[in-house]
Amino acid sequence: MINKNWDIVLKDEIEKEYFQKLIEYIKNEYETKTVYPLYKEIFNSLKHTDFDEVKVVILGQDPYHGENEAHGLSFSVSQGVKMPPSLKNIFKELLNDIGIERNNSELFDWSSQGVLLLNSILTVVKDKPLSHKNIGWEIFTDKIIEILGKKEDKIVFILWGSYAKSKKDLIKNKNHLIIESPHPSPLSAHRGFFGSSPFSKTNLFLEKNGILKINW
Repeated sequence: MINKNWDIVLKDEIEKEYFQKLIEYIKNEYETKTVYPLYKEIFNSLKHTDFDEVKVVILGQDPYHGENEAHGLSFSVSQGVKMPPSLKNIFKELLNDIGIERNNSELFDWSSQGVLLLNSILTVVKDKPLSHKNIGWEIFTDKIIEILGKKEDKIVFILWGSYAKSKKDLIKNKNHLIIESPHPSPLSAHRGFFGSSPFSKTNLFLEKNGILKINW
């Protein structure tokens, strides 16, 4: 389905009845409504960061619901589209944390280095946030987090906000690093997201464990 090692890892999950029903439902949604991201981009996060490449997981909730924004990577938006406030704040923290001034809103260069930019819900109806909540996506993505959370290879899990933090119990291997903070949304960024230094903490952990750090 994904044409990556994920197909092997998720084989049993993909064959389950709930997932088959989910895909049928989603196909109908795309045929009858405007849904984001593009159908071919739903699994972009997995396509661009294969199972055996994952060093870091940044967990979002559901895709951006505005036109031309979402393309299958959490927090990332198409270049040329107005940058969402959360991403602006992520880039502010990136500058404050490690001095990198970034303007490119497409985060494919992160995903190609092993940063899995995973949303818990992989699709959304235009202008209707959380419209595809509780239809099965969370079961599927929880399984992905659980599988990665049991991996022997050390991984950094970056959990921004209470929703992402609610997935912490899925991460069973205590050798992984979990970085938690408030969400980068303007509503909460000043309550501890700014100054949380997720990028330097991630690279420090990776380097300490002999893993090539991320060029953010």
